[in-house]
Amino acid sequence: MTKLPTRWQPFLTSRPRSLGLIPYIINAAPLRPGAQTPAAVGHYDKISIAMSNKLWEKNYGINEEIERFTVGRDREMDMYLAKYDVLGSMAHITMLESIGLLGSDELKALLAELKNIYAVCERGEFVIEDGVEDVHSQVELMLTRKLGDMGKKIHSGRSRNDQVLVDLKLFIRHEIRDIAMLVKVLFDELIEKSNQFKDVLMPGYTHLQRAQPITFGHALMAYASMLLRDLQRFEDATARMDAQCPLGSGALAGTTYPLDRQFTAEKLGFAAPCANSLDGVSDRDFCIELANAISICMMHLSRLSEEIILWCSWEFKFIELDDAFTTGSSIMPQKKNPDVTELIRGKTGRVYGDLNTLLVMMKGIPLAYNKDMQEDKEAIFDAVDTLELCLKTVTPMLDTMKTIPVNMRRAAAKGFINATDCADYLTKKGMPFRDAYKLTGCMVSDCIAKDKTLEELTLDEFKGYSALFENDIYDAIDLVKCCEGRTSYGGPSEASVNNQIALANAQLDAWEEKNA
Repeated sequence: MTKLPTRWQPFLTSRPRSLGLIPYIINAAPLRPGAQTPAAVGHYDKISIAMSNKLWEKNYGINEEIERFTVGRDREMDMYLAKYDVLGSMAHITMLESIGLLGSDELKALLAELKNIYAVCERGEFVIEDGVEDVHSQVELMLTRKLGDMGKKIHSGRSRNDQVLVDLKLFIRHEIRDIAMLVKVLFDELIEKSNQFKDVLMPGYTHLQRAQPITFGHALMAYASMLLRDLQRFEDATARMDAQCPLGSGALAGTTYPLDRQFTAEKLGFAAPCANSLDGVSDRDFCIELANAISICMMHLSRLSEEIILWCSWEFKFIELDDAFTTGSSIMPQKKNPDVTELIRGKTGRVYGDLNTLLVMMKGIPLAYNKDMQEDKEAIFDAVDTLELCLKTVTPMLDTMKTIPVNMRRAAAKGFINATDCADYLTKKGMPFRDAYKLTGCMVSDCIAKDKTLEELTLDEFKGYSALFENDIYDAIDLVKCCEGRTSYGGPSEASVNNQIALANAQLDAWEEKNA
């Protein structure tokens, strides 16, 4: 296996917050030493009644097994949100001080300690301790340990319902920016490859049948165009999400405190507070919209992956992947399996499942908050992580792949992909297109029977079909000239591909300027 170029090594490094890499330091309900495992038959009579520190907790015991079920992986998912919970709390207490619910000295002390907690999050050292319900409780606990009762004041005028939504929106805003940058990197790679191979002839396909001549650069520009639309979808999703800040909606009906919701919204980068408190804590549209945009982007990656799988097969052999992105067979030494692209196809189905989870979860929920919504984070976090991982993988794969133009040209020479150009030639000579289409079809059938191509027919043979044929037919059906003759807007000629590259770069520049 060849070593991947050094410049791609950091790019492929997994993020420590990935679902599969988060240290499981927040066990939902650790078993007592010597206790039976949950899988043990008849363990239910041995379940203890434990007490833990919950924000909502009343003076009664909690069944550990029920707690295990109701909490699920929620605390693990909360690890994604830790630093955003801190940012939301900073904005909230700053607003509380502005309306007189906190003193200036209290605000100063709380902000200083929250900054310390944020630094802990940035270092990857934040943990949710055993017995602590969620990230919100953990942050408050850390404050009260340092500042006593002052730390308990940060929750004034808010609920976990609006708090978690702020956290989630701030997280998603950050992740969309990361995703967009990764999409841009892939876009740049496709543009570079398109420019490099804009004159490399290959067959274009419909129904996976050779159809008309195009260039490899033209084919890659199709995927670059898809990515531009993906960027627009991520931008649109961000704009709608950022239009409304849920903080201040409370549990569902706002609060009696004189909160300055516009102040908080602006501090957190939102255009305005949400107009309806019920909607504010019930909204998961932004998760669904992002999951939809991610699903479409994954679909584009999956289509590209399928092309690559075909192109690197011996039946095509248009490209060859670097060994870093393939595996061998345990029994067949000649094989290089395109595992990376196959996994992208498979993971696309996984992301579709995440989108479906969110849609089905929300379809029958009445206003306002319901426990069903706890399932939102795992689905959207998984979709985000999966797309980011795929983008980080496919870009260096394209960069390091070997292109084999001679095989593309050889494939283009077969399959009568210049038949349409032959029919167009007759049409330009005065024959009705439908008649020209039928006659060319007969010529192709005859050539197949004689094991010939159209180019191999003599002029006399051409004239045997129609007196309209002259010596210039050979120029008309020359594959390179067929491709270069397609100068219509968006076509495969080199000049047209150059225009497509210029337009795509201009659109990206406009996007970058707008989102700087």
